[in-house]
Amino acid sequence: MNTPMDNTPGWTTGNRDTPVAALARAVAAHPHKVLFDFSGETTTYAEFDALTNRMAHALRALGVKTGATVTSLFDNHLDAVVLWIALNKLGAVSVPLNTALKGEFLRHQVVDSGAEIVVCDAVYAPRLFEVSEHIGNVKRALVRGTLEVRPSVGFAIEHLDEHRGFDAAPIAELPDPAALNALIYTSGTTGPSKGCMISGNQMCHVARLLLRAAPFGPDDVLWTPLPLYHMNAIATGVVSTLLVGATISIAPRFSVSGFWPAVEASGATVVSILGALGTLLAQAPDNDAMQRCFGQIHTVKGNPFPEEIKAIWRTRFGARQIGSNAYGLTEALITSVPAGEPVPPGSSGRCAPEFDVRIFDDQDHPLPPGQAGEVVCRPLHPDIMFKGYWRRAEDTQKVMGNMWFHTGDIGKFDEAGFFYFVDRKKDYLRRRGENISSFEMESAILLHPEVEQVAVHAVQSNLGEDDLKVTALLVEHAQLTEEALCRWLVDRVPYYAVPRYIEFREELPVNPQGRVLKYQLRDEGVTPATWDIEKSPIKVKR
Repeated sequence: MNTPMDNTPGWTTGNRDTPVAALARAVAAHPHKVLFDFSGETTTYAEFDALTNRMAHALRALGVKTGATVTSLFDNHLDAVVLWIALNKLGAVSVPLNTALKGEFLRHQVVDSGAEIVVCDAVYAPRLFEVSEHIGNVKRALVRGTLEVRPSVGFAIEHLDEHRGFDAAPIAELPDPAALNALIYTSGTTGPSKGCMISGNQMCHVARLLLRAAPFGPDDVLWTPLPLYHMNAIATGVVSTLLVGATISIAPRFSVSGFWPAVEASGATVVSILGALGTLLAQAPDNDAMQRCFGQIHTVKGNPFPEEIKAIWRTRFGARQIGSNAYGLTEALITSVPAGEPVPPGSSGRCAPEFDVRIFDDQDHPLPPGQAGEVVCRPLHPDIMFKGYWRRAEDTQKVMGNMWFHTGDIGKFDEAGFFYFVDRKKDYLRRRGENISSFEMESAILLHPEVEQVAVHAVQSNLGEDDLKVTALLVEHAQLTEEALCRWLVDRVPYYAVPRYIEFREELPVNPQGRVLKYQLRDEGVTPATWDIEKSPIKVKR
Protein backbone atom coordinates (compact mmCIF):
# COMPACT_ATOMS: atom_id res chain seq x y z
CA MET A 1 0.00 0.00 0.00
CA ASN A 2 1.18 3.53 -0.69
CA THR A 3 1.70 5.80 2.25
CA PRO A 4 2.13 9.56 2.03
CA MET A 5 5.64 10.70 1.20
CA ASP A 6 6.65 7.20 0.04
CA ASN A 7 8.08 6.59 -3.40
CA THR A 8 5.00 5.36 -5.20
CA PRO A 9 5.17 2.86 -8.07
CA GLY A 10 5.26 4.26 -11.55
CA TRP A 11 2.57 4.41 -14.22
CA THR A 12 1.17 1.03 -15.26
CA THR A 13 -1.75 0.00 -17.47
CA GLY A 14 -3.76 -1.77 -14.78
CA ASN A 15 -7.10 -3.40 -15.52
CA ARG A 16 -8.96 -2.25 -18.65
CA ASP A 17 -12.68 -2.95 -18.53
CA THR A 18 -16.19 -1.62 -19.10
CA PRO A 19 -19.64 -2.45 -17.73
CA VAL A 20 -20.65 -3.69 -21.21
CA ALA A 21 -17.69 -6.06 -21.35
CA ALA A 22 -18.43 -7.26 -17.82
CA LEU A 23 -22.02 -7.98 -18.85
CA ALA A 24 -20.87 -9.93 -21.91
CA ARG A 25 -18.63 -12.14 -19.77
CA ALA A 26 -21.41 -12.72 -17.26
CA VAL A 27 -23.95 -13.63 -19.94
CA ALA A 28 -21.54 -16.16 -21.37
CA ALA A 29 -20.88 -17.67 -17.93
CA HIS A 30 -24.40 -17.81 -16.43
CA PRO A 31 -27.08 -16.50 -18.80
CA HIS A 32 -30.09 -17.76 -16.81
CA LYS A 33 -29.05 -16.44 -13.42
CA VAL A 34 -31.08 -13.56 -11.99
CA LEU A 35 -29.25 -10.26 -12.34
CA PHE A 36 -31.92 -7.74 -11.26
CA ASP A 37 -34.71 -7.94 -8.72
CA PHE A 38 -36.94 -4.87 -8.62
CA SER A 39 -39.41 -5.52 -5.79
CA GLY A 40 -39.96 -9.10 -6.91
CA GLU A 41 -39.79 -8.49 -10.68
CA THR A 42 -36.69 -10.40 -11.77
CA THR A 43 -34.56 -10.27 -14.92
CA THR A 44 -31.82 -12.73 -15.85
CA TYR A 45 -28.45 -11.80 -17.28
CA ALA A 46 -29.47 -13.02 -20.74
CA GLU A 47 -32.84 -11.26 -20.63
CA PHE A 48 -31.18 -8.01 -19.62
CA ASP A 49 -28.61 -8.35 -22.40
CA ALA A 50 -31.39 -8.80 -24.95
CA LEU A 51 -33.38 -5.83 -23.62
CA THR A 52 -30.33 -3.57 -23.88
CA ASN A 53 -29.59 -4.79 -27.42
CA ARG A 54 -33.15 -4.00 -28.51
CA MET A 55 -33.08 -0.53 -27.01
CA ALA A 56 -29.63 0.16 -28.43
CA HIS A 57 -30.89 -0.56 -31.95
CA ALA A 58 -33.97 1.58 -31.32
CA LEU A 59 -31.88 4.50 -30.05
CA ARG A 60 -29.59 4.19 -33.06
CA ALA A 61 -32.67 4.48 -35.28
CA LEU A 62 -33.45 7.77 -33.49
CA GLY A 63 -30.03 9.09 -34.47
CA VAL A 64 -28.09 8.41 -31.26
CA LYS A 65 -24.44 8.08 -32.26
CA THR A 66 -21.12 7.46 -30.58
CA GLY A 67 -20.39 10.26 -28.14
CA ALA A 68 -23.97 11.58 -28.07
CA THR A 69 -25.46 12.44 -24.68
CA VAL A 70 -28.91 11.27 -23.61
CA THR A 71 -30.41 12.66 -20.40
CA SER A 72 -32.78 10.75 -18.13
CA LEU A 73 -35.04 11.47 -15.16
CA PHE A 74 -35.83 8.00 -13.84
CA ASP A 75 -36.84 6.43 -10.57
CA ASN A 76 -35.29 3.09 -9.58
CA HIS A 77 -36.62 0.57 -12.07
CA LEU A 78 -35.33 -1.74 -14.79
CA ASP A 79 -35.60 0.86 -17.57
CA ALA A 80 -33.04 3.04 -15.80
CA VAL A 81 -30.32 0.40 -16.17
CA VAL A 82 -31.52 -0.80 -19.59
CA LEU A 83 -31.16 2.74 -20.97
CA TRP A 84 -27.71 3.19 -19.42
CA ILE A 85 -26.23 -0.02 -20.84
CA ALA A 86 -28.01 0.39 -24.19
CA LEU A 87 -26.40 3.79 -24.60
CA ASN A 88 -23.00 2.40 -23.64
CA LYS A 89 -23.35 -0.36 -26.24
CA LEU A 90 -23.62 2.42 -28.84
CA GLY A 91 -20.67 4.31 -27.38
CA ALA A 92 -23.13 7.03 -26.30
CA VAL A 93 -23.11 8.80 -22.95
CA SER A 94 -25.73 8.37 -20.24
CA VAL A 95 -26.66 11.49 -18.25
CA PRO A 96 -28.86 10.39 -15.33
CA LEU A 97 -30.23 13.41 -13.46
CA ASN A 98 -31.41 13.64 -9.89
CA THR A 99 -35.18 13.20 -9.91
CA ALA A 100 -35.57 15.96 -7.32
CA LEU A 101 -34.43 18.60 -9.82
CA LYS A 102 -36.90 21.22 -10.92
CA GLY A 103 -36.91 24.76 -12.29
CA GLU A 104 -33.50 26.35 -12.80
CA PHE A 105 -31.72 23.33 -11.27
CA LEU A 106 -33.24 21.09 -13.96
CA ARG A 107 -32.90 23.57 -16.82
CA HIS A 108 -29.20 24.08 -16.21
CA GLN A 109 -28.28 20.39 -16.28
CA VAL A 110 -30.45 19.55 -19.29
CA VAL A 111 -28.93 22.41 -21.30
CA ASP A 112 -25.40 21.80 -20.05
CA SER A 113 -25.57 18.13 -21.05
CA GLY A 114 -26.34 19.12 -24.65
CA ALA A 115 -28.67 16.14 -24.97
CA GLU A 116 -31.16 16.12 -27.83
CA ILE A 117 -33.16 13.30 -26.21
CA VAL A 118 -34.53 13.28 -22.67
CA VAL A 119 -36.06 10.08 -21.30
CA CYS A 120 -38.21 10.40 -18.20
CA ASP A 121 -40.92 8.92 -16.05
CA ALA A 122 -44.31 10.50 -16.70
CA VAL A 123 -44.38 11.96 -13.20
CA TYR A 124 -41.35 14.14 -14.04
CA ALA A 125 -42.44 15.20 -17.51
CA PRO A 126 -44.37 18.29 -16.28
CA ARG A 127 -41.14 19.66 -14.78
CA LEU A 128 -39.51 19.30 -18.18
CA PHE A 129 -42.44 21.02 -19.85
CA GLU A 130 -42.24 23.94 -17.39
CA VAL A 131 -38.74 24.80 -18.64
CA SER A 132 -39.38 23.80 -22.27
CA GLU A 133 -38.83 27.33 -23.62
CA HIS A 134 -35.32 27.34 -22.16
CA ILE A 135 -34.02 23.92 -23.24
CA GLY A 136 -33.59 24.48 -26.96
CA ASN A 137 -31.13 21.60 -27.34
CA VAL A 138 -33.89 19.04 -26.66
CA LYS A 139 -35.53 17.63 -29.79
CA ARG A 140 -37.40 14.65 -28.33
CA ALA A 141 -38.78 13.49 -24.97
CA LEU A 142 -39.45 9.78 -24.47
CA VAL A 143 -41.92 9.37 -21.63
CA ARG A 144 -42.28 6.21 -19.57
CA GLY A 145 -45.88 5.79 -18.42
CA THR A 146 -49.08 7.70 -19.10
CA LEU A 147 -49.16 11.47 -19.54
CA GLU A 148 -52.28 13.18 -18.23
CA VAL A 149 -51.57 16.31 -20.26
CA ARG A 150 -49.58 16.60 -23.49
CA PRO A 151 -48.73 20.30 -23.87
CA SER A 152 -47.50 22.07 -26.96
CA VAL A 153 -43.73 22.41 -26.56
CA GLY A 154 -40.76 22.87 -28.83
CA PHE A 155 -39.85 19.19 -28.98
CA ALA A 156 -41.57 15.91 -29.84
CA ILE A 157 -43.23 13.98 -27.02
CA GLU A 158 -43.33 10.22 -27.56
CA HIS A 159 -43.91 7.09 -25.47
CA LEU A 160 -40.82 5.15 -24.44
CA ASP A 161 -42.75 1.97 -25.26
CA GLU A 162 -42.52 2.94 -28.93
CA HIS A 163 -38.73 2.80 -28.78
CA ARG A 164 -37.90 -0.34 -26.82
CA GLY A 165 -36.91 -2.05 -30.07
CA PHE A 166 -37.34 -5.53 -31.51
CA ASP A 167 -33.87 -6.45 -32.76
CA ALA A 168 -31.98 -8.35 -30.05
CA ALA A 169 -28.92 -8.94 -32.23
CA PRO A 170 -25.72 -8.18 -30.30
CA ILE A 171 -23.85 -4.96 -30.89
CA ALA A 172 -20.61 -6.35 -32.28
CA GLU A 173 -18.06 -3.87 -31.01
CA LEU A 174 -17.35 -3.43 -27.30
CA PRO A 175 -16.82 0.16 -26.09
CA ASP A 176 -13.33 1.50 -25.48
CA PRO A 177 -12.57 1.48 -21.73
CA ALA A 178 -11.37 5.09 -22.05
CA ALA A 179 -14.58 6.29 -23.70
CA LEU A 180 -17.16 8.28 -21.78
CA ASN A 181 -19.71 6.10 -20.03
CA ALA A 182 -21.69 8.74 -18.15
CA LEU A 183 -21.88 12.33 -17.03
CA ILE A 184 -22.55 12.48 -13.30
CA TYR A 185 -23.34 15.99 -12.12
CA THR A 186 -21.67 17.40 -9.03
CA SER A 187 -23.26 19.79 -6.57
CA GLY A 188 -21.83 22.93 -8.15
CA THR A 189 -20.10 24.06 -4.99
CA THR A 190 -18.40 27.14 -6.45
CA GLY A 191 -20.78 27.78 -9.33
CA PRO A 192 -23.35 25.92 -11.40
CA SER A 193 -23.38 22.12 -11.23
CA LYS A 194 -20.71 20.47 -13.39
CA GLY A 195 -20.86 17.16 -15.23
CA CYS A 196 -18.06 14.79 -14.24
CA MET A 197 -16.93 12.84 -17.31
CA ILE A 198 -16.77 9.21 -16.21
CA SER A 199 -15.25 6.49 -18.38
CA GLY A 200 -16.33 2.87 -18.40
CA ASN A 201 -12.96 1.94 -16.97
CA GLN A 202 -13.47 4.29 -14.03
CA MET A 203 -16.85 2.70 -13.32
CA CYS A 204 -15.17 -0.69 -13.13
CA HIS A 205 -12.25 0.61 -11.07
CA VAL A 206 -14.60 2.05 -8.44
CA ALA A 207 -16.47 -1.25 -8.31
CA ARG A 208 -13.27 -3.29 -7.92
CA LEU A 209 -11.86 -1.00 -5.25
CA LEU A 210 -14.97 -1.30 -3.09
CA LEU A 211 -15.21 -5.03 -3.73
CA ARG A 212 -11.72 -5.17 -2.25
CA ALA A 213 -12.96 -3.27 0.81
CA ALA A 214 -16.30 -5.06 1.19
CA PRO A 215 -16.22 -8.27 -0.86
CA PHE A 216 -19.17 -10.37 -1.95
CA GLY A 217 -19.51 -13.15 -4.48
CA PRO A 218 -21.76 -14.98 -6.94
CA ASP A 219 -23.91 -16.54 -4.22
CA ASP A 220 -24.77 -13.16 -2.69
CA VAL A 221 -27.72 -10.83 -3.16
CA LEU A 222 -26.90 -7.14 -2.88
CA TRP A 223 -29.81 -4.93 -1.77
CA THR A 224 -29.81 -1.16 -2.17
CA PRO A 225 -32.35 1.68 -2.12
CA LEU A 226 -29.81 4.20 -3.42
CA PRO A 227 -30.80 6.10 -6.58
CA LEU A 228 -29.55 4.98 -9.96
CA TYR A 229 -28.46 8.51 -10.85
CA HIS A 230 -25.53 8.36 -8.41
CA MET A 231 -22.17 6.63 -8.80
CA ASN A 232 -22.81 4.66 -5.62
CA ALA A 233 -25.73 2.61 -6.94
CA ILE A 234 -24.37 2.45 -10.50
CA ALA A 235 -20.73 1.53 -9.87
CA THR A 236 -20.60 -0.09 -6.43
CA GLY A 237 -24.03 -1.62 -6.93
CA VAL A 238 -24.69 -2.66 -10.53
CA VAL A 239 -21.12 -2.89 -11.84
CA SER A 240 -19.89 -4.75 -8.75
CA THR A 241 -22.71 -7.24 -9.24
CA LEU A 242 -21.76 -7.75 -12.90
CA LEU A 243 -18.11 -8.29 -12.02
CA VAL A 244 -18.78 -11.07 -9.49
CA GLY A 245 -21.87 -12.60 -11.09
CA ALA A 246 -24.21 -11.91 -8.20
CA THR A 247 -27.82 -10.66 -7.98
CA ILE A 248 -28.78 -7.09 -7.13
CA SER A 249 -32.13 -6.18 -5.59
CA ILE A 250 -32.91 -2.49 -6.06
CA ALA A 251 -35.64 -0.85 -3.99
CA PRO A 252 -37.61 2.15 -5.24
CA ARG A 253 -36.65 4.14 -2.15
CA PHE A 254 -35.50 3.81 1.44
CA SER A 255 -37.95 3.17 4.25
CA VAL A 256 -37.06 2.41 7.86
CA SER A 257 -40.25 0.40 8.40
CA GLY A 258 -39.92 -1.39 5.07
CA PHE A 259 -36.22 -2.21 5.30
CA TRP A 260 -36.32 -5.60 7.03
CA PRO A 261 -39.34 -6.90 5.08
CA ALA A 262 -37.47 -5.97 1.87
CA VAL A 263 -34.30 -7.69 3.07
CA GLU A 264 -36.29 -10.79 3.95
CA ALA A 265 -38.18 -10.88 0.65
CA SER A 266 -35.04 -10.38 -1.47
CA GLY A 267 -32.82 -12.76 0.47
CA ALA A 268 -30.22 -9.98 0.70
CA THR A 269 -26.87 -10.89 2.20
CA VAL A 270 -25.17 -7.56 1.40
CA VAL A 271 -26.69 -4.11 1.85
CA SER A 272 -25.46 -0.86 0.32
CA ILE A 273 -26.83 2.23 2.05
CA LEU A 274 -25.57 5.53 3.42
CA GLY A 275 -24.18 5.79 6.91
CA ALA A 276 -26.99 8.12 8.01
CA LEU A 277 -29.53 5.46 7.00
CA GLY A 278 -27.57 2.92 9.02
CA THR A 279 -27.97 5.15 12.04
CA LEU A 280 -31.73 5.41 11.53
CA LEU A 281 -32.04 1.62 11.27
CA ALA A 282 -29.85 1.04 14.32
CA GLN A 283 -32.14 3.29 16.36
CA ALA A 284 -35.43 1.88 15.02
CA PRO A 285 -37.70 -0.40 17.07
CA ASP A 286 -37.57 -4.18 16.70
CA ASN A 287 -39.89 -5.93 14.27
CA ASP A 288 -40.57 -9.55 13.37
CA ALA A 289 -38.79 -9.42 10.00
CA MET A 290 -35.69 -8.00 11.66
CA GLN A 291 -35.57 -10.86 14.13
CA ARG A 292 -36.06 -13.47 11.42
CA CYS A 293 -33.22 -11.90 9.40
CA PHE A 294 -30.66 -11.91 12.23
CA GLY A 295 -27.30 -12.84 10.71
CA GLN A 296 -28.62 -12.90 7.13
CA ILE A 297 -26.72 -9.72 6.20
CA HIS A 298 -22.99 -10.27 6.45
CA THR A 299 -21.87 -6.94 4.92
CA VAL A 300 -23.24 -3.42 5.13
CA LYS A 301 -21.59 -0.99 2.73
CA GLY A 302 -21.71 2.75 3.28
CA ASN A 303 -19.96 5.72 4.88
CA PRO A 304 -19.91 7.15 7.44
CA PHE A 305 -20.67 4.58 10.15
CA PRO A 306 -19.74 5.80 13.66
CA GLU A 307 -18.11 3.14 15.81
CA GLU A 308 -21.10 2.92 18.17
CA ILE A 309 -23.44 2.30 15.22
CA LYS A 310 -21.12 -0.41 13.89
CA ALA A 311 -21.34 -2.13 17.26
CA ILE A 312 -25.15 -2.07 17.15
CA TRP A 313 -25.18 -3.63 13.68
CA ARG A 314 -22.93 -6.45 14.89
CA THR A 315 -24.78 -7.26 18.08
CA ARG A 316 -28.37 -6.46 17.14
CA PHE A 317 -28.44 -7.54 13.49
CA GLY A 318 -25.60 -10.07 13.27
CA ALA A 319 -23.67 -8.26 10.51
CA ARG A 320 -19.92 -8.82 10.35
CA GLN A 321 -18.51 -6.22 7.92
CA ILE A 322 -19.91 -2.73 8.54
CA GLY A 323 -18.93 0.37 6.58
CA SER A 324 -16.72 0.59 3.52
CA ASN A 325 -13.80 2.53 4.99
CA ALA A 326 -13.31 4.43 1.75
CA TYR A 327 -12.90 8.06 0.75
CA GLY A 328 -13.43 9.70 -2.59
CA LEU A 329 -15.52 11.97 -4.74
CA THR A 330 -17.39 11.47 -7.98
CA GLU A 331 -14.15 12.57 -9.63
CA ALA A 332 -12.06 9.81 -8.03
CA LEU A 333 -12.23 7.11 -5.35
CA ILE A 334 -8.77 7.22 -3.80
CA THR A 335 -8.65 5.47 -0.42
CA SER A 336 -9.93 2.19 0.96
CA VAL A 337 -8.64 -0.80 2.87
CA PRO A 338 -8.87 -4.51 2.10
CA ALA A 339 -11.52 -6.38 4.05
CA GLY A 340 -10.23 -7.86 7.27
CA GLU A 341 -7.46 -5.31 7.84
CA PRO A 342 -8.03 -3.49 11.13
CA VAL A 343 -8.85 0.18 10.62
CA PRO A 344 -8.45 2.82 13.33
CA PRO A 345 -11.70 4.53 14.37
CA GLY A 346 -12.54 7.45 12.10
CA SER A 347 -10.19 6.37 9.32
CA SER A 348 -11.17 5.88 5.67
CA GLY A 349 -8.42 3.36 5.02
CA ARG A 350 -5.16 3.81 3.19
CA CYS A 351 -4.53 5.41 -0.19
CA ALA A 352 -5.41 2.97 -2.95
CA PRO A 353 -2.36 1.49 -4.69
CA GLU A 354 -3.73 2.78 -8.00
CA PHE A 355 -3.29 6.40 -6.81
CA ASP A 356 -0.63 8.68 -5.48
CA VAL A 357 -2.40 10.59 -2.70
CA ARG A 358 -0.81 13.48 -0.83
CA ILE A 359 -1.70 16.21 1.66
CA PHE A 360 -0.75 19.72 0.50
CA ASP A 361 -0.78 23.16 2.05
CA ASP A 362 -2.12 26.17 0.15
CA GLN A 363 1.15 26.50 -1.78
CA ASP A 364 1.11 22.83 -2.85
CA HIS A 365 3.86 21.92 -0.42
CA PRO A 366 3.49 18.36 0.93
CA LEU A 367 2.64 18.10 4.61
CA PRO A 368 3.95 15.42 7.00
CA PRO A 369 1.81 12.72 8.65
CA GLY A 370 -0.48 14.05 11.34
CA GLN A 371 -0.85 17.49 9.75
CA ALA A 372 -4.10 18.39 7.99
CA GLY A 373 -4.22 19.98 4.56
CA GLU A 374 -5.90 19.66 1.19
CA VAL A 375 -6.21 16.14 -0.22
CA VAL A 376 -4.66 15.88 -3.70
CA CYS A 377 -4.04 12.90 -5.93
CA ARG A 378 -2.75 11.60 -9.25
CA PRO A 379 -3.71 8.29 -10.89
CA LEU A 380 -1.09 5.60 -11.49
CA HIS A 381 -3.28 3.78 -14.04
CA PRO A 382 -5.12 5.28 -17.02
CA ASP A 383 -8.84 6.08 -16.92
CA ILE A 384 -9.48 5.49 -13.22
CA MET A 385 -10.18 9.17 -12.51
CA PHE A 386 -12.70 11.52 -14.09
CA LYS A 387 -11.74 12.95 -17.47
CA GLY A 388 -12.63 16.50 -16.48
CA TYR A 389 -15.80 18.57 -16.26
CA TRP A 390 -18.04 18.41 -19.30
CA ARG A 391 -17.64 21.51 -21.49
CA ARG A 392 -15.77 23.28 -18.68
CA ALA A 393 -12.07 23.19 -19.48
CA GLU A 394 -11.40 26.20 -17.26
CA ASP A 395 -13.05 24.57 -14.25
CA THR A 396 -11.08 21.40 -14.92
CA GLN A 397 -7.83 23.36 -14.98
CA LYS A 398 -8.70 25.02 -11.68
CA VAL A 399 -8.77 21.70 -9.83
CA MET A 400 -5.63 20.37 -11.57
CA GLY A 401 -3.09 22.70 -9.97
CA ASN A 402 0.48 21.59 -10.71
CA MET A 403 -1.05 18.53 -12.41
CA TRP A 404 -2.51 17.23 -9.14
CA PHE A 405 -6.25 16.86 -8.72
CA HIS A 406 -7.19 19.08 -5.78
CA THR A 407 -10.22 17.59 -4.06
CA GLY A 408 -11.12 20.71 -2.09
CA ASP A 409 -11.33 18.54 1.03
CA ILE A 410 -9.18 18.68 4.13
CA GLY A 411 -7.65 15.45 5.41
CA LYS A 412 -4.57 13.92 6.99
CA PHE A 413 -2.61 10.68 7.17
CA ASP A 414 -1.29 9.16 10.36
CA GLU A 415 2.18 7.62 10.72
CA ALA A 416 0.82 4.22 9.67
CA GLY A 417 -0.61 5.60 6.43
CA PHE A 418 -4.29 5.64 7.44
CA PHE A 419 -6.33 8.50 6.04
CA TYR A 420 -8.75 10.71 8.01
CA PHE A 421 -11.24 13.13 6.50
CA VAL A 422 -11.18 16.38 8.49
CA ASP A 423 -13.45 18.93 6.82
CA ARG A 424 -14.61 20.36 3.51
CA LYS A 425 -12.58 23.15 2.06
CA LYS A 426 -15.21 23.78 -0.57
CA ASP A 427 -18.26 25.69 0.48
CA TYR A 428 -20.80 22.94 0.05
CA LEU A 429 -23.17 20.89 2.11
CA ARG A 430 -24.04 17.22 2.29
CA ARG A 431 -27.46 16.29 3.57
CA ARG A 432 -28.85 12.76 3.75
CA GLY A 433 -26.63 11.53 0.98
CA GLU A 434 -27.09 14.51 -1.38
CA ASN A 435 -24.56 17.20 -2.14
CA ILE A 436 -26.17 20.64 -2.21
CA SER A 437 -24.79 23.66 -4.02
CA SER A 438 -24.87 26.72 -1.79
CA PHE A 439 -24.39 28.81 -4.95
CA GLU A 440 -27.53 27.43 -6.58
CA MET A 441 -29.51 27.62 -3.34
CA GLU A 442 -28.53 31.23 -2.76
CA SER A 443 -29.40 32.10 -6.36
CA ALA A 444 -32.83 30.53 -5.89
CA ILE A 445 -33.51 32.32 -2.60
CA LEU A 446 -32.45 35.70 -3.98
CA LEU A 447 -35.29 35.45 -6.48
CA HIS A 448 -37.65 36.19 -3.58
CA PRO A 449 -38.41 39.93 -3.73
CA GLU A 450 -38.10 40.39 0.04
CA VAL A 451 -34.63 38.83 0.40
CA GLU A 452 -31.71 41.21 0.03
CA GLN A 453 -28.74 39.02 1.01
CA VAL A 454 -28.43 35.36 1.93
CA ALA A 455 -25.93 32.76 3.05
CA VAL A 456 -26.65 29.05 2.82
CA HIS A 457 -24.43 26.98 5.06
CA ALA A 458 -24.20 23.77 7.05
CA VAL A 459 -24.86 23.10 10.69
CA GLN A 460 -24.12 19.76 12.32
CA SER A 461 -26.87 17.15 12.13
CA ASN A 462 -27.52 14.51 14.77
CA LEU A 463 -27.44 11.95 11.93
CA GLY A 464 -23.73 12.57 11.36
CA GLU A 465 -23.96 14.64 8.18
CA ASP A 466 -25.19 18.22 7.70
CA ASP A 467 -28.40 20.11 8.14
CA LEU A 468 -28.97 23.14 5.95
CA LYS A 469 -29.42 26.61 7.39
CA VAL A 470 -30.41 29.80 5.59
CA THR A 471 -29.23 33.02 7.20
CA ALA A 472 -30.72 36.00 5.41
CA LEU A 473 -31.03 39.77 5.40
CA LEU A 474 -34.44 41.04 4.28
CA VAL A 475 -35.21 44.20 2.35
CA GLU A 476 -36.42 47.18 4.33
CA HIS A 477 -40.02 46.89 5.58
CA ALA A 478 -40.28 43.26 4.51
CA GLN A 479 -43.13 41.25 6.03
CA LEU A 480 -41.71 37.84 5.12
CA THR A 481 -41.66 35.17 7.85
CA GLU A 482 -39.32 32.21 8.08
CA GLU A 483 -42.18 29.78 7.55
CA ALA A 484 -43.41 31.71 4.50
CA LEU A 485 -39.93 31.63 2.96
CA CYS A 486 -39.67 27.90 3.58
CA ARG A 487 -43.06 27.24 1.96
CA TRP A 488 -41.97 29.35 -1.01
CA LEU A 489 -38.81 27.24 -1.38
CA VAL A 490 -40.65 23.92 -1.21
CA ASP A 491 -42.05 24.58 -4.71
CA ARG A 492 -38.73 25.76 -6.14
CA VAL A 493 -35.90 23.54 -4.92
CA PRO A 494 -35.32 19.78 -4.62
CA TYR A 495 -36.87 18.22 -1.52
CA TYR A 496 -33.45 17.47 0.00
CA ALA A 497 -32.43 21.14 -0.34
CA VAL A 498 -35.38 22.54 1.64
CA PRO A 499 -33.65 24.12 4.65
CA ARG A 500 -34.22 22.82 8.12
CA TYR A 501 -33.19 26.12 9.73
CA ILE A 502 -33.85 29.76 8.76
CA GLU A 503 -32.72 32.88 10.58
CA PHE A 504 -33.30 36.52 9.61
CA ARG A 505 -30.70 39.03 10.77
CA GLU A 506 -30.15 42.76 10.65
CA GLU A 507 -26.75 42.19 9.01
CA LEU A 508 -24.52 39.33 7.93
CA PRO A 509 -20.84 39.03 8.89
CA VAL A 510 -18.66 39.91 5.90
CA ASN A 511 -14.96 40.30 5.09
CA PRO A 512 -13.43 43.50 3.65
CA GLN A 513 -14.36 42.35 0.14
CA GLY A 514 -18.00 41.99 1.18
CA ARG A 515 -18.07 38.17 1.12
CA VAL A 516 -20.12 36.57 3.85
CA LEU A 517 -18.04 34.82 6.51
CA LYS A 518 -19.77 31.47 6.34
CA TYR A 519 -17.33 29.83 8.73
CA GLN A 520 -18.55 32.25 11.41
CA LEU A 521 -22.18 31.37 10.67
CA ARG A 522 -21.34 27.66 10.81
CA ASP A 523 -19.61 28.13 14.13
CA GLU A 524 -22.61 30.00 15.55
CA GLY A 525 -24.88 27.19 14.38
CA VAL A 526 -28.45 27.12 15.66
CA THR A 527 -29.01 30.30 17.64
CA PRO A 528 -32.00 31.16 19.87
CA ALA A 529 -33.41 33.22 16.99
CA THR A 530 -33.29 30.30 14.51
CA TRP A 531 -36.53 28.90 13.09
CA ASP A 532 -36.70 25.08 12.78
CA ILE A 533 -38.86 23.33 10.17
CA GLU A 534 -39.22 20.33 12.47
CA LYS A 535 -41.12 22.55 14.93
CA SER A 536 -43.44 23.78 12.18
CA PRO A 537 -46.43 22.19 10.40
CA ILE A 538 -44.49 21.97 7.11
CA LYS A 539 -44.00 18.43 5.80
CA VAL A 540 -41.68 18.13 2.79
CA LYS A 541 -42.53 15.39 0.30
CA ARG A 542 -40.27 13.88 -2.32
